[in-house]
Amino acid sequence: MSTQRVIVVMGVAGTGKTTVGRLLATSLGIPYAEGDAFHPAANVAKMSAGTPLDDADRWPWLDAIGQWIRNCAGLRGGVVAASSLKRVYRDRLRAAAPGAVFVHLTGERPLIEKRMADRKGHFMPTTLLDSQFATLEPLQEDELGVVVDVSGSPEEITERALAALRRLGTAEDGTPDGAPAHRTPEN
Repeated sequence: MSTQRVIVVMGVAGTGKTTVGRLLATSLGIPYAEGDAFHPAANVAKMSAGTPLDDADRWPWLDAIGQWIRNCAGLRGGVVAASSLKRVYRDRLRAAAPGAVFVHLTGERPLIEKRMADRKGHFMPTTLLDSQFATLEPLQEDELGVVVDVSGSPEEITERALAALRRLGTAEDGTPDGAPAHRTPEN
């Protein structure tokens, strides 16, 4: 059984990656990191101005997250919230921590847009939601991860995520036990 317990909470902006990621980390007793904190100032400025990031903007960000998850994988594990919208981004993170498991938070666009509009003090404007959905490549069958619907309270979403991780083939402590397996959405 792998000793890596690195979970990447992924999805478009407004799905609750930060909230659910923190709750997952607390439930599993492992460290949490906010993916947005790894963005260089230029990325934050670009997104704040309503301009989507391109891949060149994302590589240094993903590498910084990759370093964090590599360190966590070698220790007791961790949870990081990072959009990871494209397969190639997830592949880059998996290169840093091959046992990483992805929790893809997903939901109906109107719900996500409302949540995005309601949050205070975040640099990502709702005008970038279309570009997020256009960029999104859902988890593929050969990727270790689960899809979790974001309807309900943060606690309900977190419980669904934990249950899905257990069914995915993880031990009670959240440690992935091996083979990649993608699961259908948890409602």
